[in-house]
Amino acid sequence: MNGTILITGANRGIGLELATRYAADGWRVLACCRQPENALELQIRQERNPGKISIQTLDVSDEEGIRALARQWKGEPIDILFNNAGVRGGELQDLGNVDVETWLQTFRVNTIAPLQMAAAFLENVAGSRRRIIATMGSVMGSIAENSSGGQYIYRSSKAAVHMVGHCLARDLRARGIISVLLHPGWVKTDMGGPNATVSPMESAAGLQRVLANLRMEDSGRLFDFQGNELPW
Repeated sequence: MNGTILITGANRGIGLELATRYAADGWRVLACCRQPENALELQIRQERNPGKISIQTLDVSDEEGIRALARQWKGEPIDILFNNAGVRGGELQDLGNVDVETWLQTFRVNTIAPLQMAAAFLENVAGSRRRIIATMGSVMGSIAENSSGGQYIYRSSKAAVHMVGHCLARDLRARGIISVLLHPGWVKTDMGGPNATVSPMESAAGLQRVLANLRMEDSGRLFDFQGNELPW
């Protein structure tokens, strides 16, 4: 049974592959990105999947932009809200060498925006069949798994969004909504770099499988793209 998925950061990397896979499976995909006119690869995928991918303009750090998009899609069921958009946080992330403004912007994108998206599209998700809010977390945000330190900006933003997703799971359980955090693996994207070990296609395929098999008891947990639960 197909549905509707909204994906932020859908113009490249994992988001692009997720949009492509769901469209190929017959889903309606609301593919969000900051500059659709420059999202050439996404436009190609849209042409290859006629009537399935709808490209939406959205900068997730723009609160009014989120509200405007929510007004545009008011009343439309959204089975999966996938908070995929994220930033790495720049190069200055070591002790005594952190760019504060970049840190704040990273929190706006990686941590605050997922909560604002969840609030703005809550009724869309609640009115759907699947009722899933998925947020891209990271093993880099796991306190238990942090054995190397460093990367203060990225790690802290992901640790914080893990808490956001966990709180959503508690707050929305009564409405039958699943909130789950997902680690995509170390992926060969602009963020992950050329030495990463997982392709965007492999990561997207795994994430899609995880989402397809979610149950209410999974809400509030952190899974990797292979379906393994990760510690906080």
